[in-house]
Amino acid sequence: MKVTLLVIGKTDTDYLRSGIDIYCKRLSHYCSFSLDIVQDVKNAGNLSKTDLIERESELILKRIDSRDYLILLDERGKSMSSKKLAEFFQKHAVNSPERVVFLIGGAFGVHGDIRNRANSVLSLSEMTFSHQMIRLFMLEQIYRAFTITRNENYHNE
Repeated sequence: MKVTLLVIGKTDTDYLRSGIDIYCKRLSHYCSFSLDIVQDVKNAGNLSKTDLIERESELILKRIDSRDYLILLDERGKSMSSKKLAEFFQKHAVNSPERVVFLIGGAFGVHGDIRNRANSVLSLSEMTFSHQMIRLFMLEQIYRAFTITRNENYHNE
């Protein structure tokens, strides 16, 4: 199974980059994993929020194939337990799409075109987190899901 975490812009903070690197390396033992970083929009500070979202969305859509199963991470999405995420991976390993893509948009969210393209919308919490922190949280949850499917000791219940 191919799994991609698609994000806008590089991670600015060392401790987040370190954690992200750890989980990217761990995931390589379970699936074909990639972290796909869409470069920040140039002169973003000179754009309106609406224009920035539109430009970011154009860049995102260039990275998504029609065969991809796109999961948009959004605080207004559906909540899912770690076990349910593991079940999702088990189900899609059998009925495998070309690639499962988890999308974390920019700081202001994503354009409606991407929301409409998404196969599902997932929330990690009702709380609001920075889009950079969510990268690490999502990677950990993807890793946890794979360890659950293999009955490994990482997940405690």
